[in-house]
Amino acid sequence: MDDAFIPVARPEIGTAEIHAALRVLRSGQLAQGREVAALETEFSAHVHGRQCVAVSSGTSALWLILHALGITAGDEVIVPSFSFPATAAAVALTGAAPVFADIDPATYCLDPHAVAAAITPRTAAVIPVHLYGQCAALDQFRALAQHHGLALVEDAAQAHGAALDGHPAGTFGTAAAFSFYTTKNIHAVEGGMTVTADAQLAEKIRMLRNQGMNAQGLHELVGVNARMTDLSAAIGRAQLRKLAPVTDARRHNAALLDAALGAVTTIPWSAPGARHVYHQYTIRVDAGLRAGIITSLRSRGIGAAVHYRVPIHRQPAFSPADSARPHLPHTDTAADQVLCLPVHPSLTDTDLHRVADAVRDAISAGSPL
Repeated sequence: MDDAFIPVARPEIGTAEIHAALRVLRSGQLAQGREVAALETEFSAHVHGRQCVAVSSGTSALWLILHALGITAGDEVIVPSFSFPATAAAVALTGAAPVFADIDPATYCLDPHAVAAAITPRTAAVIPVHLYGQCAALDQFRALAQHHGLALVEDAAQAHGAALDGHPAGTFGTAAAFSFYTTKNIHAVEGGMTVTADAQLAEKIRMLRNQGMNAQGLHELVGVNARMTDLSAAIGRAQLRKLAPVTDARRHNAALLDAALGAVTTIPWSAPGARHVYHQYTIRVDAGLRAGIITSLRSRGIGAAVHYRVPIHRQPAFSPADSARPHLPHTDTAADQVLCLPVHPSLTDTDLHRVADAVRDAISAGSPL
């Protein structure tokens, strides 16, 4: 095995995060408080001053947005199937029905044309996922949403720092949800953030995350405990200060991999005007070769992962009888072919050349696409 193992993901935890955690622990003020408020203010600066409400997870952020919008049983919400199931779960937890639409095979994001074909009188919202760190076709989705009177909710869980035509992810829709899970581009160990320009919607989310309680201590709504702790917020604040260099490092690493692998496999494609932040560096390989490539990489000390091997519409929790499954050919093909390689900021150029050499060697045993 070559040298040290290179994992496909590695959470960044440095002295700033450790000192932030110790500061909160020593203060004795661990629950939602000043650190959470400060993180909300600081994150707002990254999304054109929109209202930000910190919550317990990215899934909570999506559910709270949908619930605050009044989406409920009888409604339909269009989502991609090629995503982590939390996107559809947030819809189902409101009582609404997730409706799965196909993806753009180049970006892996929800296809606006597929969404347009899936809209019915029951459609209340659409949730494009900015998959792998690239914004979906937000101008087209915004036009669709305005034309049909739909809420546009950005699932930006993987898109901290991503942008389209100079506008940051989270600033196009009715609202957006970010995740601070450990493996995201920046993290708070766990947590999420809702983003919206609608002050009334933000206030409703604030109450819903805190058992429905308003600033006067009265429970106006039936809410839940979806609060972020000050401990998580303090770590998140330290991470947020690193967003620019972390993003630059991921983009540098992706460019090196592009140059090394472009001749042997299908490398990630960035849409015109998109600023891809490479939450994942995703190549395509022949479906019949993928398992062998993963085994070969691991034998040489290199991690690889498949996101997402089983699309949501084929997951047991969301899958109807086979005859009723939606026809999503681009989704099914991507699920069979994608392979995610290490691209995280702690990699050196030497590490990246090791990765590229191992991928080239593994692919050479068969035929690239």
